Amino acid sequence: MCRMIVAAVVLAGMAYAAEQNDVEFARPGGFPLTLDYRIPDGDGPFPTAIIVHGGGWAHGNKRMYVTPLFDVLAGAGYSWFTINYRLAPAYQFPAAVEDVESAVRWVKANAAKYKVDTSRIVLLGESAGGYLVAYVGAHPSSSDARVRAVVDFYGPNDLLIETEKLRSVPFDPAKPRPGLLDFLGFHTWQDAGAVQKLHDTSPANLVNKDMPPFLFIHGTADEVVPYEQSPNMCAAMKKAGVRCDVIAVEGGHHGMENWKDAAMTHWKADMVAWLRRTLGK
Repeated sequence: MCRMIVAAVVLAGMAYAAEQNDVEFARPGGFPLTLDYRIPDGDGPFPTAIIVHGGGWAHGNKRMYVTPLFDVLAGAGYSWFTINYRLAPAYQFPAAVEDVESAVRWVKANAAKYKVDTSRIVLLGESAGGYLVAYVGAHPSSSDARVRAVVDFYGPNDLLIETEKLRSVPFDPAKPRPGLLDFLGFHTWQDAGAVQKLHDTSPANLVNKDMPPFLFIHGTADEVVPYEQSPNMCAAMKKAGVRCDVIAVEGGHHGMENWKDAAMTHWKADMVAWLRRTLGK
């Protein structure tokens, strides 16, 4: 059951016509997937962001980790939709990828109702969600899952680099299992075929000339996903003739919620400026 929140919400100087939570957008195998959205006041159609949370592929929800994006997008006049997806260990790759694509298709199919400009849809994701939006941006399964742009916050886009240290030591079952193990369906990092699957499912290895523009935003002191992941993938994209940019948050650790120092907040205005250059005002 959808829960309607009062209309005409005012946030960050922008009047909103509607905000609604827990709207079902897909039911793969009977599993309900929901999203929350906020739509600007006015006739539209509006540029639109689809937001994908992180959580190591095994945790999190549509209101975790990504809330700093809401006000930024609101102030820029964007509609936004923040989504849930199926998590490991119950669901493995490519379930979460399919769920992100389902959200893109649902938003496009309901564009008239929600005043969405289908020519200006951007996917934004952080951490594991950054991986998911990068994967969909690089390798959509069909044309109706394509988007105009991708914003990837500190996504682990080269899984071989991400797991290099983990794969060099024996797996310790006494320690918490990394979500990536369950996401990819491995028992240990030494499983047969693990290295090949890590390679084949890495967005950095799926770079191609048909990708949309990407913006990478990454803290230089990230202790979970090395900062180099973002400029490395951007360099590969440029080599393929695809536009991309990197915003470095100097001294930033993993998670935009940790970027509280005033010197780190430039990413907000920088991201909006990039979106306006890329998608138009």
